[in-house]
Amino acid sequence: MKRRDWMAAATAAAGALAAGRRAEARAAGAGASPSLESEVVRLQLRHTWTTTMSSSAYRDTLHVRYTKDGATGIGEGAPIVRYHENALDAQKAVDAAREVVLAGDPWRLETLEAEAFRRLESQFAARAALDIALHDWLGKSLGVPVYRLLGLDPAAAPITTFSIGIDTPEITRQKTREAAEFPVLKVKVGLDSDETTIEAVRSVTGKPLRVDANEGWHDKETAIRKIEWLAGKGVELIEQPLPAALVEETAWIKQRSPIPVFADEACLRASAIPGLAHAYHGVNVKLDKTGGIREAVRMIHTARACGLKVMLGCMISSSVSTTAAAQISPLVDYADLDGHLLIANDPWQGVSVVDGRLVLPDRPGLGLLPRRAGA
Repeated sequence: MKRRDWMAAATAAAGALAAGRRAEARAAGAGASPSLESEVVRLQLRHTWTTTMSSSAYRDTLHVRYTKDGATGIGEGAPIVRYHENALDAQKAVDAAREVVLAGDPWRLETLEAEAFRRLESQFAARAALDIALHDWLGKSLGVPVYRLLGLDPAAAPITTFSIGIDTPEITRQKTREAAEFPVLKVKVGLDSDETTIEAVRSVTGKPLRVDANEGWHDKETAIRKIEWLAGKGVELIEQPLPAALVEETAWIKQRSPIPVFADEACLRASAIPGLAHAYHGVNVKLDKTGGIREAVRMIHTARACGLKVMLGCMISSSVSTTAAAQISPLVDYADLDGHLLIANDPWQGVSVVDGRLVLPDRPGLGLLPRRAGA
């Protein structure tokens, strides 16, 4: 037998063995009732995280576990204070939807989620946690990664930025040095200290920057002046320079800006994108804003249809959420999936970053592994 034939036969045999084991696991759990568990997990930050909206040393996120037929899907949602969400309310919402979820068929995911999401009104982090868990379950049940379920090529995953929160010049320089392995940085701005922050970063590195103002500038004249200055400092793009409601003022900025302007807080759902296309060059899609993978994919395709660029972002979260987002990262132009790198107690291992590029795990589902104590 030729070596190539032997390798093909060995691979097929290994696949058959793995499929057999999955079938045995499903058979073993077939008689058990499905379950849905939820837990609020406190994530400790490596540095105090400050933006124009808040400052904190930790973040609470919602984790869920969906078990059926011997497979367990893991999900996470990071509530966004800007939209009046918190982890405890998200947990209560998931618990209230438990009966609908357990009665539904995960193989008919569109129907199940439509019914469950009616119980999760205005709780998009809760929707994201449930949606991610169901996708993880589907991948595990079929023995394939989520990206393969979606027909995506993991080799097309982009470079991710590493985020630098607002801080003193000394701490900003320290954070920038710690991010030396990342080829592109994302810097939070939006305060009177913007120039000092950028100068602190530039005193350490000359690598490309992207900035996020988080609605911090309140008039178009200030915004365009700051954007022109930032462009001269090697900034590639700017997120949400003005409050979300100031769409026409942002359109004025778009016409004059030397760098692309991206919507973040202004763009929550696919339905909002056509009305924003004249005011922005691109949109930032986050699973916690959209309510999970399925709506995020719809947003990406809608943005493409409107001629916009797409960034895939995240909140501060564990590897569950960022790994879920990474599964669809081959669809986008830019990635900012570093939420798990900003915390000190990540309970999971998933997507990794090599020379700044996202590397997706090739294991079934999200491909998560429990992180060993002390690792």
